[in-house]
Amino acid sequence: MTPPALLLVGHGTRDEAGARAFRDFVAQLGAAHPELPVGGGFIELSPPPLADTVAAMAGAGARTFAAVPLMLVSAGHAKGDIPAALAREKQRHPGTSFAYGRPLGPHPGLLAVLERRVDEALAGADRAGATVLLVGRGSTDPDANAEVAKAARLLWEGRGYAGVETAFVSLAEPSVPAGLDRCLRLGARTVVVLPYFLFSGVLPDRVREQAAVWAAGLGAGVDVRCADVIGPEPELARLVMERYREAVAGDVRMNCDACVYRVAMPGFEDRVGLPQQPHHHPDDPSHTHGGHTHGGQGHTHAHSH
Repeated sequence: MTPPALLLVGHGTRDEAGARAFRDFVAQLGAAHPELPVGGGFIELSPPPLADTVAAMAGAGARTFAAVPLMLVSAGHAKGDIPAALAREKQRHPGTSFAYGRPLGPHPGLLAVLERRVDEALAGADRAGATVLLVGRGSTDPDANAEVAKAARLLWEGRGYAGVETAFVSLAEPSVPAGLDRCLRLGARTVVVLPYFLFSGVLPDRVREQAAVWAAGLGAGVDVRCADVIGPEPELARLVMERYREAVAGDVRMNCDACVYRVAMPGFEDRVGLPQQPHHHPDDPSHTHGGHTHGGQGHTHAHSH
């Protein structure tokens, strides 16, 4: 019996190198697991669109899918857009079913990769004299931003850095320059700017550009070094398979304690109980959006509040 297909879902990027890195990772994962169908698609910006990938896999005989969002935090795309897209694909392909896995999160395997990236940037310099600035994408969802702060704290624990601070490249504060200002005020003389991204793209490039501008101006006397993104490391492949097995087994442990659609968070009280309205993606011909549940686990954001 053929196991459920592994469907990797990416956000998409206007950077062709970043999109190619995603596609290459999907291909590598498929080659490493010939026992199951593996495919990947984007919800916007990059080919292949998720709809095309599902159509191809369904055409090849796949009927059950375990979808894993290739995303580090659970923000709007993971909470709204992807579940809505999967619901549309189920309607388009009668007889198919989709289990939805959880985002990657600050898993110990990925923290180990981040630690390597910092060491690469330090090039033998002492960790004790280095402050790390972990830079996330940034979101209007406070829960997603808090996950970046959690990753920063976990990265700090036990690794001997002078400190680990957080910043965001879009939609949230502190910005990259503001984060570097804070590092300077805390007495940092060496700062490793660490992009919290899986693959290269427009936003990781922006992180490096903003760090370089700051270093050339306000950062006189501070040794600012930029680390690489996580990349297609073995730890990432193992984590994706872990999330796949969770989804297949129905063991998707979503953390809803700080979800703005369930809990009245300060400044976001108006979101409690709101129906999800994922924005239309130009790569998908459907305009139908609705509420969603997390992986069939009874966490409905839309109409049950």
